[in-house]
Amino acid sequence: MGIDLLLQNILNPPVLMFLLGIGAVLLRTELEIPQPLPKLFSLYLLIAIGLHGGYELSKSGITADVLKVLLLAMLMAIAVPIYAFFILRLKLDVYNAVAIAATYGSISAVTFITAGSFLNSLGQSYGGYMVAAMTLMESPAIIIGLVMLSLFAKRNNEGVNWAEVFREAFLNPSVYILMGTLIIGFLTGERGWKAMEPLFGVLFKGMLAFFLLDMGIVAGRRIGEIKKVGVFLIAFGILLPIFNAMVAILLAKTFGLAKGDAFMFSVLCASASYIAVPAAMRLSVPEANPSLYVTMSLAITFPFNIAIGIPLYYSVINNLWG
Repeated sequence: MGIDLLLQNILNPPVLMFLLGIGAVLLRTELEIPQPLPKLFSLYLLIAIGLHGGYELSKSGITADVLKVLLLAMLMAIAVPIYAFFILRLKLDVYNAVAIAATYGSISAVTFITAGSFLNSLGQSYGGYMVAAMTLMESPAIIIGLVMLSLFAKRNNEGVNWAEVFREAFLNPSVYILMGTLIIGFLTGERGWKAMEPLFGVLFKGMLAFFLLDMGIVAGRRIGEIKKVGVFLIAFGILLPIFNAMVAILLAKTFGLAKGDAFMFSVLCASASYIAVPAAMRLSVPEANPSLYVTMSLAITFPFNIAIGIPLYYSVINNLWG
């Protein structure tokens, strides 16, 4: 990975805002984004990425290449929590292994959005169907995690409320708004996107910067809890995303994905959920310790991907694709 690529990513204003937020906590300032603005920023970003993805999908159509990408996304969404679970079982009990594996089997929409901003800064693009892939990858890890729980935990399987689990997996707010706006963008096409672009296109980077400032503050508050997770889980939170990204890059090369799509696919596979899956795990696996899986995804993996992972994955892809 070239130092120029790393600097280009870190010197991107939204990433610098993220680091500024971490610094605000470490320096003990009183900087805070008042509620409910962070929720508004999150909702804005999800709507913007969904509408634009649907518009791009309307241009490309649902082709064999699109279906190939979606199938690869589903494959990784199912495989990652399974092998992550068995790695974690080397050191952890079943409940914490399930919760962490599910967290890393799902995705971070904000990491995806930041990667898209990085790609655009290089003058490159990706297919709108990658938003559909992102949406498909968010929920399966919750289901797979609870299947592993039912197979390996000693508690009574009746303790899992499967109706509530499926509702949380497929109707959680982020999945619902992403899928809904993707459909809206697809149905309205260019006419719809042109009408919405002044709000959801022109202002996108500014809103992303605000959101990442808040995420930096939240991550900074979690940094002090890293010592609770131990060396094994710190290493897991960095090395597993790299491994997942390399597997994704190998699959993308084997199946002939375009360069931009391969990059976004690798970022999805390397990211970890810190909203949807932790909420589901607190509901379905109360025996697991939230300070482990939330801290790992938010204070270890998310900052690593934002600062180092994104240029690292792009550098590998750039060397392979040219």
